[in-house]
Amino acid sequence: MKAVRTGKIQEFIRHLNTAISAVSLYSAGHHQVRRICSLTLSNLDDAMGGGEELSLMVIDNELIVDGIPLGDSLHLDGFARTLASRGIGHIRITRGVKPEEILAMVESLSKQNSRHEIISSANIRYGKVEVRFSYDRNCGETEDPAQDRPCTVSTAEDIAKYAEICEGIRKHKKLKVTGIMEIVAGFIATVKNQADPLLALAPLRTADEYTFTHSTNVCILNLAQAMVLGIDGPQLNDIGIAAMLHDVGKFLIPEEVLNKPGSLDDAEWEIMRQHPLKGARYLLDTPGVPHLAVITAFEHHIKHDFTGYPGVSGQWRQSLCSQMTTVSDCFDAARTRRPYRGPMEMEDISRFMLHGAGTHFHPALARNFLKIITGIPGAH
Repeated sequence: MKAVRTGKIQEFIRHLNTAISAVSLYSAGHHQVRRICSLTLSNLDDAMGGGEELSLMVIDNELIVDGIPLGDSLHLDGFARTLASRGIGHIRITRGVKPEEILAMVESLSKQNSRHEIISSANIRYGKVEVRFSYDRNCGETEDPAQDRPCTVSTAEDIAKYAEICEGIRKHKKLKVTGIMEIVAGFIATVKNQADPLLALAPLRTADEYTFTHSTNVCILNLAQAMVLGIDGPQLNDIGIAAMLHDVGKFLIPEEVLNKPGSLDDAEWEIMRQHPLKGARYLLDTPGVPHLAVITAFEHHIKHDFTGYPGVSGQWRQSLCSQMTTVSDCFDAARTRRPYRGPMEMEDISRFMLHGAGTHFHPALARNFLKIITGIPGAH
């Protein structure tokens, strides 16, 4: 997201937050409130940046737009707290908003009583961040054939298709973005109908298959996380594509390092640590790749507390997609058997991820992820 548009969104929220405060001081019908609402509406078109909608999300009292935190300011923090206190996880505003819709939103959000019902309108939709998966682990055992759904998304055909694409990358050919888009579109359709995302993950059949299978699994896990957060449409597609391509830099690493059966020595580890930068550079030069994929390839090993790699300043703002990918990446790597170690038990993975919440992982994302996967009490 460009800095100019970020500034426009911040300006829109500043006026919106001011209007909410003004209602508390005056009333919804006061001319001052209507004047500020008019300014808010005029800012909205710029904030949309030529798109058809503006989607605001709240995670840990922080406003997120297009997977990017908006930053810190008095108005941004205040608006995020207002939404969080009302249990609102996201707001989607579509083009064509009427003045009365803005006024109704401002009046509703100004109510101090959290029991006051906030009603969506034609162009302003509210959503709560809540888990929408059920945990029926008997997939495929229903007595009603009409209710049967496939338990595995990552078929051998998908993996073979992705392996072919990645072989082209290894040979420094241009990425076939349409192939990735087709795979992701299929995953989205199936995950939306899947009760348990774990049942959608592909088993690892051979050691050589790991890199391909891992990327498809990270994609599925990212889609599950994003859907629970209420993300849909083009942004969901971009998150899936970014997840599929998060490790693309590994195909630019010498195979003797990438596929070494034992532990890497210091020199080999230094080579391996270059894959985020190599991947981001490769994707940056590839037409048709979402910018979010470039960012995610670069950021997915940084860690929440910036102790990972590549090294960045403490002022760096990680994208939401990158932080979801860190969670999915670690989980799938831990649960998969590798030549040099066995798979971790689910209980041990859960304990490790909860321990790393706030350091290795974004705390809210880690807990939400474990709630999706296991439903354990500590993950709420």
